[in-house]
Amino acid sequence: MTTRPNLLFYCQHSLGLGHLVRSLALADGLAEYFNVVVLNGGRLPAGTVIPTGVELVNLVPLGHDEDAQLVSHDPTHTVDQAKVLRRTRILDTFAEQRPAVVLVELFPFGRKKFAFELIPLLDTIAAGGAARPQVVCSLRDILVNQRRDQAGHDERAARTANDHFDAVLVHTDPSFARLEDSFRPATALKVPVHYTGFVTVRPPPRDPSPGQRRIIVSAGGGMVGETLFRAAVQEHRLIHKRTGLTTTVVAGPFLPDAAWVWLQAQAVDSPALTVIRQVDDLAGEIGVSAVSISQCGYNTTMDLLAAGTPAVVVPYAEGREDEQPRRAERLAQLGVVETVPAAAALTCGTLGAAVERARQRATQRTTLDLDGRQTSARIIAALAGLVPADPKPTP
Repeated sequence: MTTRPNLLFYCQHSLGLGHLVRSLALADGLAEYFNVVVLNGGRLPAGTVIPTGVELVNLVPLGHDEDAQLVSHDPTHTVDQAKVLRRTRILDTFAEQRPAVVLVELFPFGRKKFAFELIPLLDTIAAGGAARPQVVCSLRDILVNQRRDQAGHDERAARTANDHFDAVLVHTDPSFARLEDSFRPATALKVPVHYTGFVTVRPPPRDPSPGQRRIIVSAGGGMVGETLFRAAVQEHRLIHKRTGLTTTVVAGPFLPDAAWVWLQAQAVDSPALTVIRQVDDLAGEIGVSAVSISQCGYNTTMDLLAAGTPAVVVPYAEGREDEQPRRAERLAQLGVVETVPAAAALTCGTLGAAVERARQRATQRTTLDLDGRQTSARIIAALAGLVPADPKPTP
């Protein structure tokens, strides 16, 4: 009997749940070839389903506040204490697992604030010489490209990738986005780049029955969703009067408590409004809804593309976050979503008009590659020598 090799997967979600959801979907695919251990660096919502064959190691949870500064989500540990404990846990887990592959989500193309634990890990791996594991980076489709020192950031990332990584996996269809669209270092990136297709959990059903004649409003984990929820609540009565559609808001586990209390109060006063803290299968709920209103994070976008549900997106664009607006613009060009800028969402009538436009579209099916979960697993298995490498060159 052949023993499957170990794979260590580092994932840090700091603001929402998107990075964790995508990483768990990837881990599910990788479990076909590896014993997968996921190092989870963020808060883990109650009810999170861990794929079969995947072990989760929870680090002391760190995240970001509104000023992008690190905060500890464990009240028994300060940020500095959490850093020490996390770094030790990561290195100890690496030593225990002796993995054939180490998969790192986003770093060094992002997560600079977590270099305190990732650089020691990468240095430890490098010290193993020829016997060291393969080191792979997992990237979403579009990177943030509005940092104060973007050129310096890109240069540091390229050098770190060239020095420590064996491959970069970009989870997108290259006809939709390419790494060089949002990453332009002076030093050429020498590490091989593989485009995997988008990572989806599964295609949700598209069957809005009479009982589901509703609009579903969501914002991932909900931490930065309050503005969108207020806009949807503001217009839900008018939308119901014009279309007969009720509104269901899925608040998310990280929506601040004060905003959740406000949402509950609004629902008490309106038969056309339902609010839910969280659901087990948001993709499935989107698939059986008449219209989706959401931000434009990676995972919600995948749910929309797979389901073909008429959609209005209000991309998150606070501070220097430009990833979602750029994704929304490209989706709008493909004709699969209606886009409302966040600044305009609170203007009375804006969301309602967008809902009407979305409903008038035929159900949209995309030709974009949505097989990234399986393709990523095969690429990494090939790097580990478990399956033959795909002879097709990276486009």
